[in-house]
Amino acid sequence: MSNLTVALAILGGLVLATVVGYNAWMSRRNAPKQPDAPVGEAPAPEAAPAGELEPVLHVDPHQVPGNERHEPLFDPDLPAPSALAVPSAERRGGLDPLIDVIAPVSLDGLASGDAAIAAMPATRRAGSKPVAVEGLNEFTGQWEPAVAGQRYGAFQVGVQMANRTGALNEIEYSEFVVKAQAFADAVNGAPEFPEMLDEVARARELDQFASSHDAQLSFVLRARHAAWSPGYVQQNAARLGFVAGIIPGRMVLPAGEQGLPPLLGLSFDTQAALADDPAQSAIRELTLSLDVPQVDRIERPFERMREAAAALVREMDGVVTDSDGQPLREETMDAIGIDLEQLYDTLDARDLSAGSPLARRLFS
Repeated sequence: MSNLTVALAILGGLVLATVVGYNAWMSRRNAPKQPDAPVGEAPAPEAAPAGELEPVLHVDPHQVPGNERHEPLFDPDLPAPSALAVPSAERRGGLDPLIDVIAPVSLDGLASGDAAIAAMPATRRAGSKPVAVEGLNEFTGQWEPAVAGQRYGAFQVGVQMANRTGALNEIEYSEFVVKAQAFADAVNGAPEFPEMLDEVARARELDQFASSHDAQLSFVLRARHAAWSPGYVQQNAARLGFVAGIIPGRMVLPAGEQGLPPLLGLSFDTQAALADDPAQSAIRELTLSLDVPQVDRIERPFERMREAAAALVREMDGVVTDSDGQPLREETMDAIGIDLEQLYDTLDARDLSAGSPLARRLFS
């Protein structure tokens, strides 16, 4: 074999090795980033608002991050509906005339909790609105859900006037009356129903107020260069306190008190989370969300949302954008924060403070 042949063979081998090495380098460069160590997949229980609505950023009437022209989250000049002017002294138990239609059920004597439980409606809803029954405990004098072994001197049946599906309508009110009447008959009670047209009008007013003072915010976190694997996302989010949610591809930042809705949500493509080999799933964007009325303002949810977004994009080489892919400026976030403080103040003034039981029910 001549020297030329040997030289060409060596050169060809070097070229082949270079090509193979380059391809391997490109594959590693473009592969989704992996966690430092295996990430557990066992989901932790997630306390979510009724209806399990995934938070999104409404286009109207709420503020869309990144808009050139900043619009307020709500109209501060919108008058509060008359339905909200209920003195605190009139409120009883879990049912509340601020957001519920309540039908009192009088009794000739006492009724047992066991009988009341047996008489409960098969479904506790009228259309899309929750229905609840409470009894006046003979010993404590307090309104409460019926408890076996207790005795009650009266009952009240209520239906919620509004939620995120809309206002209580005539058909739902009629269904509520049928359920309440059946319960009253079963416990030998006499119900007294408010006038339907008045209550439906109250429900519409409440729904108008709620719709104008609702806010669900979201940031989109996008990868700058290499994509992320599910494990990589979970590892970095876990360092900030996020845990796995009940839905694949969703994590939550739990509230400080067990049983309350999560402070923040973090979600990515469900298919990536369910892939046969999640390590090879490429995630290029995450959604960080806040359901404002569900979280007490004392938790500083919006500030923590901004802090979490900044920490994640810093560690994962990403950028915070709006839903259109436009980077969010600090001044835009500052303006949203100011609007949120005004919103909190308005909800506080109407006894519907963010994170309160009434607010969580109304904005669900």
